[in-house]
Amino acid sequence: MAKVELVNVSHSYDPPETPESERKWAVRDLSVVWEDGSANALLGPSGCGKTTLLNLISGLLPSPTKGQILIDGTDVTGLTPRERGIAQVFQFPVIYDSMNVFDNLAFPLRNEGTPEGEVRSKVREVAKILDLEEKLKIHSSRLNPADKQKISLGRGIIRESTAAVLLDEPLTVIDPKLKWGLRRKLREVQVSLQKTMIYVTHDQHEALTFADDVTVVRDGELVQKGSPKLLHDDPENPFIGYFIGSPGMNVLSCSLDDIGLNCGPFSIPVQDAELRDLLQDAQGDLELGVRPEFIEPHDCADDSGCVPFRISVVENTGAYRILTLTNGDVQIKARAPENFGPREGDTIGVHFPERGVKLFEDGHRLV
Repeated sequence: MAKVELVNVSHSYDPPETPESERKWAVRDLSVVWEDGSANALLGPSGCGKTTLLNLISGLLPSPTKGQILIDGTDVTGLTPRERGIAQVFQFPVIYDSMNVFDNLAFPLRNEGTPEGEVRSKVREVAKILDLEEKLKIHSSRLNPADKQKISLGRGIIRESTAAVLLDEPLTVIDPKLKWGLRRKLREVQVSLQKTMIYVTHDQHEALTFADDVTVVRDGELVQKGSPKLLHDDPENPFIGYFIGSPGMNVLSCSLDDIGLNCGPFSIPVQDAELRDLLQDAQGDLELGVRPEFIEPHDCADDSGCVPFRISVVENTGAYRILTLTNGDVQIKARAPENFGPREGDTIGVHFPERGVKLFEDGHRLV
């Protein structure tokens, strides 16, 4: 187990002689700490630098262009993967199809010269954790991708010296029917062994259901880090608001007027005096953010304090409905109960409760 820390890490794949002003940065000035024994996710859209970060931590990329990588406070920048004690699980299972499950799991230990009695004991222990006990004599080529990925994980955790396990989009090639079970097993293994794990994904659902702490990156830069609840309830900027949540947060450009927040074709009343004072002092561009579950749709368009919206799309999820609503050139999503009566084409009233509204100035959270 180990604490993993990045200190002002930047990385460019350009040749060393490239002038700094002309470099393209895959990662830029990123500092983050993943605590000892923690379950973490590194989340962001494709091409944002996630895999580069993982390869820098593991040592597959020997050292960043700038910055330091620390493991348990020790600077490992420039050390080999073996010297760092980092295990990495890739998108595609890395195993030997010519070997059975037992020999695949035993390989890292035998490679270190571990006595065979200890190898057998450790393999059985790891196989039990991964639900592979009944498959130890089966050739790996006969297994489904989910079981092959379990072997990849087992090869990473079987050594006591493993400081941290890095998982690079490990469910990419897994059949959707098997994904839930494998993700649950990954989490069970992390809890059982208390190993530091960093799970890289572009899928917010995978990140939020696996990790206690989520680090969101965009264009190689840290955007926000925190618990799934913190990212959902208190996004630092509109990107986090929209990226986290399904559907994501509604984000509308707005300005202050006599009624409250002017969103173009309508205004949302602001009753709170302190909030009005804060908005009056704002110098930058304002945006309003409100999650679909906080918007309150009403059957009647004339309800007091409501804004009229037309229902353009109704998506029935079973437990609730997702409404796509339009007013002029503004379109928002709202969540309604399954028994909500109005249909597509109807006009309804929408209330924006202040408790559910977030405000951003120049892309940063104001309140």
